[in-house]
Amino acid sequence: MNIISRKIVLSMIFVFSLSGCATVVTSITAQLAEDLSWSILNSNDVETVKEAIPAYLVMIDSFLRSAPDDPALLMAASSLNGAFAIFTDEDRSKLLTTKSLDYAARAACVSNPSLCGATEAKFEDLQTDIDQLGVEDVQFAYTLAVAWASWMQANSDDWNAIAQLSKVKYLMNRVIELDETWDNGGAHLYMGGLETVLPASMGGNPELGRTHFERAIALGEGRFLMTKVVFAENYAKLIFDKALHDQLLREVISADPVVEGMTLTNTLAQEQARALLADSDDYF
Repeated sequence: MNIISRKIVLSMIFVFSLSGCATVVTSITAQLAEDLSWSILNSNDVETVKEAIPAYLVMIDSFLRSAPDDPALLMAASSLNGAFAIFTDEDRSKLLTTKSLDYAARAACVSNPSLCGATEAKFEDLQTDIDQLGVEDVQFAYTLAVAWASWMQANSDDWNAIAQLSKVKYLMNRVIELDETWDNGGAHLYMGGLETVLPASMGGNPELGRTHFERAIALGEGRFLMTKVVFAENYAKLIFDKALHDQLLREVISADPVVEGMTLTNTLAQEQARALLADSDDYF
């Protein structure tokens, strides 16, 4: 299963993860750490950030020693572990996304006991619990859904992981129902990826995926460039639409990547867009 490429998984959650960390650390102690989060988000130097993240990950984990049940801190730790997974090999990625999912599940459980054991629950039971979530649960539900999807991606060689897809989609759809604007429409972006895992002939729903991608672009006002990269990679390639594929990538490449809180992700998006466009003739 290839929900979304490993690089794209990082890019989709990077803005949420580090901005989440920034919010958390102000309540702990560190204006320094908050400034660090935003410096990373607004950097256009991908290699430096890549080298810096492990130290930041250790710092967040160290905060958890004194506050193991702080839900906001657990969310930040979940997101950062998931983000760093993209820079590692497949075996380590599995370890990091498992850790990320564990943190997210703990945060969700602390914030709303009905979500305790969500990852092990039967689908029917989980549906009932998810249906009862309110707007106040969006942040925790979204963090859990993102970590869950990333864990599935890292373990795509395990059919037990793939079997979790329906649960993740149901949870992500509930986030959309409650607040589709969350994380610049991030839930729509993920649903676009999840609906384009397979072609229509094999049970996928590419056109619904396209609707989600287009809604994510609208909600993000076109500023989050990675949305168009995922749209091109997951949808346009799936239906063999070269014109759409190349158009989306050219729009990414020509855009100004400097956007508050998105500069790093946009820089990654432009790197990936150039690579995809260079291979376009060979693919199509």
